[in-house]
Amino acid sequence: MEFAVSSQDSFINEVTEEVRRDRLFRLMRKYGWIAVAFVVLVVGGAAVFEWQRAQARAEAEAAGDALLNALSEDAPEARAEVLAAIDGDSAGRNAIVRLFQAAAEMDAGEDERALATLEGIAVDAEAPSVYRDLAVLKSVMISGAAPEERIARLEPLTRPGNLFRLLAIEQRALAEVELGQTETAIKTLNGILADAEQTEGLRRRASWLIVALGGTPEDA
Repeated sequence: MEFAVSSQDSFINEVTEEVRRDRLFRLMRKYGWIAVAFVVLVVGGAAVFEWQRAQARAEAEAAGDALLNALSEDAPEARAEVLAAIDGDSAGRNAIVRLFQAAAEMDAGEDERALATLEGIAVDAEAPSVYRDLAVLKSVMISGAAPEERIARLEPLTRPGNLFRLLAIEQRALAEVELGQTETAIKTLNGILADAEQTEGLRRRASWLIVALGGTPEDA
């Protein structure tokens, strides 16, 4: 009797297992393509990511080589021309190249060209803000615009958190001197001296200008 029961249980288990296997095969036939597609997507996505990363690395190296070759030109005129011919493959790299181009143009005494190059960076909405701000600062320094206009353009750069804040404040003080606002300029310069983020060079320039204007540096 026990043997019969055992045989019956074994038969039931075999049938159950066969049903399960048959059901699994049917499910695989019906939905297996989803798993295959998922694997293909994962493997393909990883391959595309690696290819894109390799492409980006190659482009960055090529851009760096082109920039170094341009900067190796001794004559600023030639350096500016070579830099002008470089087409940056991203907004950030293009802005960097243009900043070097503007510097070469200034070295060559071509301030108008340099100003145009800097203004192009300043209005490029795709360029990182740090490069746009630097372009504004440099263009203010060489533009020869009226002091009121320079102060207005510098105002966004003097706000807390801006990387070029103290340099912009220094330029604002120089514009105030041109306007004859000596006391205001001295106060502006003393504000630089009281700022914890001042550099040694900036502190020295601000102190010298305060003395030249007849004031007393507050950190002295």
